[in-house]
Amino acid sequence: MNRIVVLGCSGSGKSTLVRALAKQTGIPAFHLDQMYWQPGWTPHPDLSVFRETVDRVVSGERWILDGGFYDAAGPLRFARADCIVIFDLPTRICLYRVLKRWWTFRGETRPDLAPGCPETFDPAFLWYIMTYRCRQTPKGDALIAQHFKGRIVRIRSEAERVAFMRLG
Repeated sequence: MNRIVVLGCSGSGKSTLVRALAKQTGIPAFHLDQMYWQPGWTPHPDLSVFRETVDRVVSGERWILDGGFYDAAGPLRFARADCIVIFDLPTRICLYRVLKRWWTFRGETRPDLAPGCPETFDPAFLWYIMTYRCRQTPKGDALIAQHFKGRIVRIRSEAERVAFMRLG
């Protein structure tokens, strides 16, 4: 595994896994949220520039990239990946982790977020998490089916995450 995409709902553990994998393997880590969001949680004003940034990262030989499905990120990240890790955790776990994260970092910007994007929790974000399985997962599965032919790892529990880290 040299080119890894990590996907999943907010609070599923994507960024934590990416940091651990980067430390364990020496592969550079990248976060779509840092590339997409501008200060004040403003979406990137030019999606073609955002896509070019993502394409530049994934044109390299070694990378780990986490984030949501981001249609604007383009299919190249899936086409170039040799492994996709999908966190498929219950909504209640993701919601608990997001609330815990919000409490821990409230008002601060986490390392995997873009500068000027402090940790926040609002009704729209709650709705995104609550509807992730029915709205985001099918879109992501379709993109993967269309553009990816490699190894897919689905992590449905903490035990599966630990086993993946052990075996890679």
